[in-house]
Amino acid sequence: MTLSLLEHFSRRLGIDLGTANVLICDSQNGILVNEPSVVAIDLLKGKMITAGQEAKRMTGRNPAAIEVLYPLRDGVINHFDYAAEMLSTFLKKAGRREFLCHNRTVICVPTETTPVERRAFRDLVRSVGAGVVHVIEEPMAAAIGAGLPVTEPRGSMIVDFGGGTTEIAVFSLGGVVCSGSVRIGGYHLDHAIIFNLRRRKNFLIGEQSAEAVKIQLGSADGSVEGQMPVNGKDLIRQLPGILIVDAQEVFQAIQPSINLIVHAVKSTVERIPPELTADIADRGLVLAGGGALLKGLDRVIQRETGIPTTIAEQPLLAVVRGTARALTDEAVLNKICLTIP
Repeated sequence: MTLSLLEHFSRRLGIDLGTANVLICDSQNGILVNEPSVVAIDLLKGKMITAGQEAKRMTGRNPAAIEVLYPLRDGVINHFDYAAEMLSTFLKKAGRREFLCHNRTVICVPTETTPVERRAFRDLVRSVGAGVVHVIEEPMAAAIGAGLPVTEPRGSMIVDFGGGTTEIAVFSLGGVVCSGSVRIGGYHLDHAIIFNLRRRKNFLIGEQSAEAVKIQLGSADGSVEGQMPVNGKDLIRQLPGILIVDAQEVFQAIQPSINLIVHAVKSTVERIPPELTADIADRGLVLAGGGALLKGLDRVIQRETGIPTTIAEQPLLAVVRGTARALTDEAVLNKICLTIP
């Protein structure tokens, strides 16, 4: 079989295995899969029933015999076997050819992960039939996906606000010059809203309702106004009810988490070498990840750091697009690929 024929039958896939969502793409066809990182488990049989959007719809509605869980938490693998089943299911949706042995895959990991955690990500992808697996850091993938010139001799800065972690990094010449990370992401904002309503209003809502509240009323600077009704449980009467949630209540709930993220960004900025400070001050930093869509976050970071802040085009897709683009440039991939024993 000639090399060209091997290339014809092989696939190059980029995978963003995130706490909130799994995205899979290739350089030819773009996004192939975009599903929530959720599985539903039959506890009696110990087997996965379904994964993705279908499993997420079961959250809060599942009977005792079915558990809905997230195989990844805070950017790391929490349940290896279920994560493997979930990824295998999504790869089938992506049209994986089972007989291939020449697949090349790029997967990204948070910056602060340990060597053991990074090896777990690599082994997970290998366990579902991938051929050659390249592991790169998540903020690097986000920067490439956002179109930043990470290989040039000038500074580029990214803040990747994901579901489980927020990664901050400054790049030059294809390497990370300085970085920071805080294990706060979109899910932590959801749970902050749940906790706040329970403590202040004696009213309990589910994760999906909290996410809807965050999307509609959430802001990093208190700029959003308005109200919305949300269904839940009145904890005093122990009965179902409807609560009118105000945008300022949501702002108060998530503000401590936003402050921690901003502090991590400022701490990273303080460690930028003088030679690159002018580059960052001139070109600014870019926000990526689902959290970049939180209203006012760019304004808060710009106000607190003095650095022009922009939001990447389609920030949710920046990481997975970066993994796919890395596969198309062998020189760049070799430069940014992590060495994992």
